Parts: sequence; structure tokens; C-alpha cells
Amino acid sequence: MDQMAIDRTEPAAGSKEVSARLTLTALALSTLLAALGVSIANVALPTLAQAFSAPFQHVQWIILAYLLAVTVCIVSVGRLGDVVGHRQVLLAGILLFTLASALCAAAPTLWMLVAARTAQGLGAAILMSLSIAFVGETIPKARIGSAMGLLGTMSAIGTALGPSLGGVLIAGAGWPAIFLAMVPLGVGNFVLAYRYLPGESRKGLSTRTGFDLPGTLLLAVTLAAYALAMTIGRGRFDGFSAGLIGLAVVAGMLFVLVEKRTKSPLVQLAILRSRVLSGSLAMNGLVSTVMMTTLVVGPFYLAHGLGLSAALVGIVMSGGPIISALSGVPAGRMVDRRGTRAIILAGLSLMVAGSLALCLIPATFGIAGYVTAIAILTPGYALFQAANNTATMKDVAVDQRGVISGMLSLSRNLGLITGASVMGAVFARASSALDIAAAPADAIIAGMHVTFAAAAVLALVALAVAMRTATIPRA
Repeated sequence: MDQMAIDRTEPAAGSKEVSARLTLTALALSTLLAALGVSIANVALPTLAQAFSAPFQHVQWIILAYLLAVTVCIVSVGRLGDVVGHRQVLLAGILLFTLASALCAAAPTLWMLVAARTAQGLGAAILMSLSIAFVGETIPKARIGSAMGLLGTMSAIGTALGPSLGGVLIAGAGWPAIFLAMVPLGVGNFVLAYRYLPGESRKGLSTRTGFDLPGTLLLAVTLAAYALAMTIGRGRFDGFSAGLIGLAVVAGMLFVLVEKRTKSPLVQLAILRSRVLSGSLAMNGLVSTVMMTTLVVGPFYLAHGLGLSAALVGIVMSGGPIISALSGVPAGRMVDRRGTRAIILAGLSLMVAGSLALCLIPATFGIAGYVTAIAILTPGYALFQAANNTATMKDVAVDQRGVISGMLSLSRNLGLITGASVMGAVFARASSALDIAAAPADAIIAGMHVTFAAAAVLALVALAVAMRTATIPRA
């Protein structure tokens, strides 16, 4: 009789393990889709400019609309998941992303394509925010680090795969194919998520049942104004950019006032008093700024500083995402074994070392010198991301997982946006060139060294924050 009971429970345990793996597969695929949504479209901009007979200033909105939608909505959709249910909102996000991908492919005009990309970005915000929230909800605490590492790997794969896959699809079937390719992936993701994502009981939903519409709108204005100032201004703070920054400051102050007075705030400001959470968000923004610096400065250094061909620049630049993809899962496993605090400190130390290497390497070291520095910097980022996400989400209350995962993703996006603008401006100023593309090799090299000196300072600040945040969980 006992043996029969054992035989009956073993398949059940095995079935539960399979279900957990398929749940994680669905979350990983969601992360991949959101990353592909950015990277696969970048390579299509010249083709789209020709197809719609539009200048680059108009075509760039195909990218900006997606990034703005993600940045503006990512906290709000996380909060919506806390109120309505993470499963329902994530399923809706997958459907929205998939449908918007099909609409992008069918868009007859540029501005209809931009509108569809905005909807796709809203779907991507849901995928990014709630995938992280679900890891904290469905994965055992002892394996959260590995799961976070896998999500980091899938994001890196999406970033690395997008340009090459997009180029092949455009050459073979035209620009609509880059959007159509995401439709079957979205359908498969929806089927997996619908079948294996667990639902929440009413007890697991937020007791703050109202949705803070005024706070949501004010936060959206704050983030949109800041993001537009950074992306359109590109570090040149003229009157228009200054006006946008001013609008962001005013809207941000009003947001804080509204959140203090409303009964059901979008963000409970008290949680920001937590040294763990506030430190995590600050570090995340700083290191994301550092990583964006490699994407902004790297192509100019390789092409104009070292004189490489465009094809070779692309190959060398793909090294970073490939290293990140390979190091994500091992980084997560190290977090599970060693604890979050030690891995955060190790990751940030590597990022400081990698930034200093990029600051100091002479051009005579060539490709080998650049790749070696990137091979130090990128695993450090993978270690930090896996550990920081785990430390932030591990002990979060169920009814706050959506909004906190949204804040975590938002801090990363703001760091990337700031890095592209501010560090790009530092690079241009340090190169002493009005037109960076026409600057001589010596100026480009000098500009890179100064810019990565600034990046090393940012990484050191993040390391100092980590060392002062003594309450980061060690397990």
C-alpha cells in the first residue's frame, strides 16, 4: 500500500517540476520578445526610410515610440497586475504585443506603423514588468537567482539576435517580415503562459483595490518629458530640452503630492525609504548608464579610432551581448550558492575594472584590447543584474511584486536613456568635434578614454551604494 502511494506521488512531483520549468520557459520567452522588439527594428530604419520616403527624423520615431511606451507605462502596468492579477495582465500583454506586431507588418503609412509600435511597446512593458514579478511568485527562493540569470540571458539573446535576424528577414522577405516573425513567437508564448502560469487567489491581490489614475497620468508626463528631453535633445540642452526637463520636474513634484494624499497610490512612497529598494534602484540606473556607454562609444572607437570596416565593427560589437548571454545563467547559479550581497559587490567590482580598462587601453592594443575590457565589464553586469534582481524581488509582498518589478525595470530604462544622451554628450565634448563622425582617430580615442573614466566613476558610485546598503540579504 505504501509503495502504491509512493508510485502515485512521484509522477505528481515530476509533473510539478515539469510545470515549473514550462512556467519559466513562458517567462523567458516573454523577456526574449520584449528585447527583440527593440533590437530587430533598429536595423530596418534605412529600409523603412526608403519605403515610406521619410527623413531619418521621422523614421526614428519607430524606435522612440516603442521605448517611450515601455518607459512611461512599465510601473503602471506592474501596479495593474497587483490589482487585477499578474496572470491576467501578462496574458493580455502577450496578446497585445502579438497583435501589435501583426499591425506593424500591415501598416500602410509611417505614422500608422509608429502607432502600432506604441501599442507593441505597451505590450513589451507588461512582458518586462510581470515576467520579473512572476519569478518571485512561482520559483522557489533557493532558485530565484538562476531564474533571474535565465531572464538576463534571454534579454541578451534578444539583443544579440535582433540585428542579424532582422537583416536576413529584410533581405529575404522585406521589412514587414521583421514584425511578422514575432507573431508565431507571441502565439507560442501565449499558449505556454495560458497553460502553465498559475493564477492568484483573491488573497494574493493588492488590498489597495483602487487604481490611481491621477498618479498614473502624472508619472507618465514626468517620464515622457524626461525621456523626450534625453532622446530628442541627445545631450544638447537647448530651450526645448530645458522646457521638457522643467515639465518633468513639475509633474514629478505633483506626482509626489498626489501619492501622499491618495488612499490607493500607484507607488507607496514609504517603500522607497527601504535602503535595499532605494539602493537597488539607484545601482540599477547607474550600471545601465555604464552599459549604454559601450553601445554609444564602441562603434565610433572601432570604426574611426581603430579604422575597422562596418562589417568588422558589427562582429566585434556583437561580442558584448554574446558574452552576456553566456554568463547570465552561471551568474544566477552563483547568486543561489553565494548569496546576493557578495555577488553584487563582485559584479560591480568587475564593472569598475572593465570601465578603467576601456579608459586606459592604448589604441595599439587594437581589437584584442577592446574585447578583453568588454569581457571583464559584461560578466560583471550579468552578475550584478542576477543578484540585484534577486535581492529586490526575493522577499517582496505578493501585492507589491508588480509595481516593484516595474520600478526595477524603469530604473534600468532610465539609465539606458540617460547613458545614450549624457554619455554621448560627454564623448562628443571630450572628442572636441562638432561632427563626431568626422573627428580624427586621436580625438575619438581621447574622447573614449574620458567617457569611460566618467563611466568608471559611475560604477564606483554604485559600488559605494552597495557597500553602504548593509541590509542587502545575504541568502
